[in-house]
Amino acid sequence: MMNTEHRKQLPGTSLDYFDARAAVDAIKPGAYATLPYTSRVLAENLVRRCDPATLKASLTQLIERKRDLDFPWFPARVVCHDILGQTALVDLAGLRDAIADMGGDPAQVNPVVPVQLIVDHSLAVECGGYDPDAFAKNRAIEDRRNEDRFHFINWTKQAFKNVEVIPPGNGIMHQINLERMSPVIQTLHGVAFPDTLVGTDSHTPHVDALGVIAIGVGGLEAENVMLGRASWMRLPDIIGVELNGRPQPGITATDVVLALTEYLRQQKVVGAYLEFYGEGARALTLGDRATISNMAPEYGATAAMFSIDQQTIDYLKLTGREDDQVKLVETYARETGLWADSLTTAEYERVLSFDLSSVVRNMAGPSNPHARVATADLAAKGIASAWEETPGQMPDGAVIIAAITSCTNTSNPRNVIAAGLLARNANALGLTRKPWVKSSLAPGSKTVALYLDEAGLTTELEQLGFGVVAFACTTCNGMSGALDPVIQQEIIDRDLYATAVLSGNRNFDGRIHPYAKQAFLASPPLVVAYAIAGTIRFDIEKDVLGVGTNGQEIRLKDIWPTDEEIDAVVKASVKPEQFRQVYIPMFAIHEDTGPKVDPLYDWRPMSTYIRRPPYWEGALAGERTLKGMRPLAVLPDNITTDHLSPSNAIMLDSAAGEYLAKMGLPEEDFNSYATHRGDHLTAQRATFANPKLFNEMVQEGGKVKQGSLARIEPEGKVTRMWEAIETYMERKQPLIIVAGADYGQGSSRDWAAKGVRLAGVEAIVAEGFERIHRTNLVGMGVLPLEFKPGTNRTTLGIDGTETYDVIGERTPRATLTLVIHRNNGERLDVPVTCRLDTGEEVSIYEAGGVLQRFAQDFLESASVA
Repeated sequence: MMNTEHRKQLPGTSLDYFDARAAVDAIKPGAYATLPYTSRVLAENLVRRCDPATLKASLTQLIERKRDLDFPWFPARVVCHDILGQTALVDLAGLRDAIADMGGDPAQVNPVVPVQLIVDHSLAVECGGYDPDAFAKNRAIEDRRNEDRFHFINWTKQAFKNVEVIPPGNGIMHQINLERMSPVIQTLHGVAFPDTLVGTDSHTPHVDALGVIAIGVGGLEAENVMLGRASWMRLPDIIGVELNGRPQPGITATDVVLALTEYLRQQKVVGAYLEFYGEGARALTLGDRATISNMAPEYGATAAMFSIDQQTIDYLKLTGREDDQVKLVETYARETGLWADSLTTAEYERVLSFDLSSVVRNMAGPSNPHARVATADLAAKGIASAWEETPGQMPDGAVIIAAITSCTNTSNPRNVIAAGLLARNANALGLTRKPWVKSSLAPGSKTVALYLDEAGLTTELEQLGFGVVAFACTTCNGMSGALDPVIQQEIIDRDLYATAVLSGNRNFDGRIHPYAKQAFLASPPLVVAYAIAGTIRFDIEKDVLGVGTNGQEIRLKDIWPTDEEIDAVVKASVKPEQFRQVYIPMFAIHEDTGPKVDPLYDWRPMSTYIRRPPYWEGALAGERTLKGMRPLAVLPDNITTDHLSPSNAIMLDSAAGEYLAKMGLPEEDFNSYATHRGDHLTAQRATFANPKLFNEMVQEGGKVKQGSLARIEPEGKVTRMWEAIETYMERKQPLIIVAGADYGQGSSRDWAAKGVRLAGVEAIVAEGFERIHRTNLVGMGVLPLEFKPGTNRTTLGIDGTETYDVIGERTPRATLTLVIHRNNGERLDVPVTCRLDTGEEVSIYEAGGVLQRFAQDFLESASVA
């Protein structure tokens, strides 16, 4: 629905636009000039889509920076990868079944806004980049393992309206979004307006670099938007980040973003929208900006915006966008105040300043993306401690995985070209990859292969073991594949400290590979250098990488390419026709002339990938009493969604592995936890299955024991987590989770909420929640509660033997009472904040979740009609 007020013709075009400036200034003259970029885009969205009766009030909120009320936001589209996108569509297919069972027409259940699903999260690097057939072999394995899933995804293409699918082997959703899918300015029914979107992945802000508001949401929130509901929000903190200076010679965009991630974490920007500006921002290429925007979740921001300027226009031309579209972007941005020069009077809640010239060569690790360490300080930090090489053996600290991976860096041609040039220089001096290093190149776009070919660098990378293994999200997502069995056995037998080095964005404990005890994030050229070094116990700035053919010692400085050479190769080798060659056929519209499919999916009874979801059955159908709850776990700070529902390879001795074996799957085809999330019977068994979990209810010798463990109460029996969940499910025992600060940080993983809800968890009380995970909990009908400042599990002396009630009226951010009943009969009433933040969230929670709410509304509207 579009309003008609404030609709005007866009000068020099046949299109109209909605004049948000006029609407804002009519309320408060001159106010538009003070609005940040984000608020200007949100204002346009309101003027075009908001109910006219509430438009003035909502615009006043933007002008006066009020955060006590909600206003609607209508994203133009939803972008999904296949893991969360598939589970969202499984949910919609299950919803169709439920609607049919209730007498409704299932064919009428469709996404209302365009949904773009890119199959990019299913491929594991089983064959490394030193195998010339790695790409074909990995794709064949992907198709074999995921036949059930891909059958379902292909059905959705035909069964649902408004769903576009990009098949496997074509790239990563964020990079495709940046390079092609986002038009920056949309047109519909003769009206031009800013592109906006939500994506089912935390790194959706990648495309914020283009000036497009794009935020990561959980699968459940995405389903809400798919089904045509507004995404209700409160005005976020909008923080200006002034970038000054320029990076020093030899410093990559990866170095910059790792330094920024550390700095912005220290500045506590969690949940904020950041807007980068200043002389330093103006000088950054779009590729460099995208590297910064991509890692918004790593520094905790919801969005990381750059405004539209000449760099944006140059990038759109470089990536082969049509001339008329490029012209429209500039015309619209200049006319509506979205051009960078129009934002000099914008006012922010806070302004931070960062000097790009202060950045040194960096890595992040060994287990958090914001744990920056300068490469010059590796020895001082004890990371690059001395080591002795024993012929025929791996060293302690062996780098077992070196991966140029992830859209974070492979969307930046400078970073990839730098890696290729370093490889060329290393090859010329006779350096080689260590034999125990599993190396790989997995770009997020097929254009990377084309410009590497053009630059003559493909064979240079292949010579060092960095041949293309996939165009997909791989190692960064825990899909690093199996190690050579001999290498794996040596790690086990000698209890080696083995690591991974990757050019990705996440390095949480247990994420990259079960036998990589820790992992470091680094720029693509540094990844190549570590493959040559072969160990993390190596001072990469000072130590000798090898001896050349003439006997000279070779160090990193001897093979690091100059900025001038990198820029020259980028300019000569990266061309618009490469992007057109890749994307025009990929997005060509093919009319489907095949037979119409049944609107109800024919569920395969023995599938361990796709199963009819149980949202109207079992625990989800019962009443949530919030009475007599027992703790499933008492957890420390910084619990990630990888702890809650890991995505990496399934081991035979895990609960999920035992189930898959019982279902007849061979161990080699267990695949990852992530790929089985369309089957709740497998995915449930991933709940708290991370071997790095510390459940404070399970202690040994006065210390918390590490592992996927729980303690069943009231017996006090310690078991594996899944056995405890099964026991409580059989007893129909309502559960609660007690946790510390920053609960649920990490990937936007809806199964981190689904798993606990299916286990019978009714509430989670923590010191704080990560934004996306909190909304997922609400979407599953789990009540998030927040301790008041100064109160936590330690001050309350919680040990897990208690039972809990929650009392009070659930209204947005109300104070409720958490009643703790101790074993000795003592009762403790603790005030907590209800983290249902909006009226819409209260409504969703009370209905039992997103899908239950939609089913109610759908059937009511059908009966009225």
